[in-house]
Amino acid sequence: MTLDQLIALDAIVAAGTFRAAADRLNKAQSAVSHQIRKLEAELGFDLFSRDAYRPSLTPEGEVFFRETTRVLEQVHGLKSVAAGLRSEQEPMISIAMTATISLEPILNVLSEVGRSFPETHIKVSTEMMGGPLARLMAGDADLILAGLEGVPIDEVDTLPVGSITIRPVASPDFLAAKRSGVRSKREMQSYTQVIVSGTGGRDYDQTRDLLSGGQRWTVSDFQAKKSIIVAGLGWGGIPEHLMANELTTGQLVPLTIEGYPPRHTEIFAIRRRDNPMGQVMSSIWTGLAE
Repeated sequence: MTLDQLIALDAIVAAGTFRAAADRLNKAQSAVSHQIRKLEAELGFDLFSRDAYRPSLTPEGEVFFRETTRVLEQVHGLKSVAAGLRSEQEPMISIAMTATISLEPILNVLSEVGRSFPETHIKVSTEMMGGPLARLMAGDADLILAGLEGVPIDEVDTLPVGSITIRPVASPDFLAAKRSGVRSKREMQSYTQVIVSGTGGRDYDQTRDLLSGGQRWTVSDFQAKKSIIVAGLGWGGIPEHLMANELTTGQLVPLTIEGYPPRHTEIFAIRRRDNPMGQVMSSIWTGLAE
């Protein structure tokens, strides 16, 4: 059993056919087929059923493939470690974070990295909506902290770092907040929804939590959004950690809106697999993993 055989198996499952897998691996189709036949002969069972146009995994193949993906993930991790060990200290690391989270998940890690690598410039920026992903895919960020919406999972490595809850709120003086119960979408369309514009451009624009057909005000950041909502000029969703004081003092109250429940989002550290990690990025990644 060889690593090339496992890579060929993974490529066939991902691409759907032997020919597409061969194109993906830049090899001849006959070479890919030969690798799989040798692997099947060694294992003593067929990995694929070849009765149809597209090969499908046999029951035994399904189980073997699950273990194969784990092995390939470990190999990828070893390659990243090796790349970091032979690399030099990067002059700068750029990190883009979604504005919906706080710096807490990464502060301790950055503090330690700053002491260990004082010559590396750490650049941290806050982005709105699809902004972090846009920066990552454009090569303008080495690491992002964001949700997984729109992320090309096959092209990145991820680490869970926390979660957030975004809750629709308004001032207690806002008309929609003056009575209890569920507000209908039709009713809320008559009130101004305050939204934050994205920083990723049209290709990475996100439209979650937008009430179609309603009035809108657009602002550039969550602080401005919160100030407008506290002033009673509109309603909108705000991350709970950004309005904890206002909820406690009663300056803001939760709204129950049809089709607009509190949204819970897992946040991940995300990096591109095709960008080898140097010493500093390896240290940051290891710190986040721990």
